[in-house]
Amino acid sequence: MIAAIAIVVLLALLFIRIPIAVATGLVGLVGLAMLQGWNAAFSQFGIIATEGVLTYEFAVIPLFIAMGAFIARSGIADELFGAFYAVVGHMRGGLAMATVFACGGFGAVSGSSLATAATMSRIAYPAMKKVGYSDALASGSIAAGGTLGILIPPSIALVFFGILTETDIGALFMAGLVPGLVGIALYALAVLWVVGFDPKSGPAGERLSFAQRMRALQGVWATVLLFIIVMGGIYGGFFSPTESAGVGAAGALILSALRGRASWAMIKAALADVLETTVGLMLILVGSFLFANMVNAARLPQLLLGVIEGMGLAPILVILAIIAIYLVLGCVLESISMMLLTVPVFYPLVQALGYDLVWFGIVVVVVVEISLITPPVGLNVFVLKSMLPGVHLGTIFRGVAPFIAADVIRLALVIFIPALSLTLPRLMN
Repeated sequence: MIAAIAIVVLLALLFIRIPIAVATGLVGLVGLAMLQGWNAAFSQFGIIATEGVLTYEFAVIPLFIAMGAFIARSGIADELFGAFYAVVGHMRGGLAMATVFACGGFGAVSGSSLATAATMSRIAYPAMKKVGYSDALASGSIAAGGTLGILIPPSIALVFFGILTETDIGALFMAGLVPGLVGIALYALAVLWVVGFDPKSGPAGERLSFAQRMRALQGVWATVLLFIIVMGGIYGGFFSPTESAGVGAAGALILSALRGRASWAMIKAALADVLETTVGLMLILVGSFLFANMVNAARLPQLLLGVIEGMGLAPILVILAIIAIYLVLGCVLESISMMLLTVPVFYPLVQALGYDLVWFGIVVVVVVEISLITPPVGLNVFVLKSMLPGVHLGTIFRGVAPFIAADVIRLALVIFIPALSLTLPRLMN
């Protein structure tokens, strides 16, 4: 009963826009006090605050954030869009597909969906409008493409899942690669579907000469090399995820220097971004650990498992019910709030049912991706709206509808074909 009341209170606090770190920490602390007493609750708070985030695994977060900050300020996003524009921009809908591909590439080295959407809105939207794209397709492809950053490794969301569930972060990164590529392919098909019904929504861009295409493609070799080093190091067993994050951050800084962008002002601004983001995530993680401890102390996962066993439900029906809960919550909660609220409750249950937590982590992040573009609280949509004040919010939501359909198809593939996410991690062992 205490756990159920705590969850209702937490949802209410989040609904009235209390910061997630404050809401989860407060509810977790009070819930622990009611279950175990105030001395035990404050003792756990002190242990979590001093030791919970001072771990080797947590270091991966600021390092990957630093990698993304240096990448974002190095001009690499412009080069990625230019390269894909050169290859497919002459096709009908080609600029929207180039946007999706560039978002996938930029997300792979930045690890942030919001940063990807904000950066690509500055680069891709003017290019699409210049050739006559509709606001819906132009904004929808950017908002949806931005969500790819949360799954394609390195992914901060997967790092959070790994820390919360004590799952191998390297295995989670490898598991996200194929579903991420499937997402890019399905988004490209969504663009083709849109322009197939309405050719005027995505006119063809300029066809470049072969020499111009080669010059554009030469600009992305460094980005590809950085991604191969970071992920190849993990896959080959040369680096741990934390070490690969350090290599990636150093590599991104070197790339910025090679492009003449690594001024002291840029480095200071990037490190300020890293510090602000890391401190915010650290507070969120402390709050989520308190909430998770309260949930476990209340034995809520065990109680849920007992109820399910008593009902005789098939395990896959339980998974589908969890997915349905995520889809409903995604309409009113932002992605990190939703993960921190649900993962501590669901992962012991899923593990007890015999499912692989690496697979479940990918399922959760794919659902969270969908939540980033679903009304009424699609966070990527609101980020894009702030970057494009002249575009109506309803137009952006209309533009992301075909991409939401593509995401639902990908979610079904990940659920019913576990090999999509588990093959690479198993080969890594």
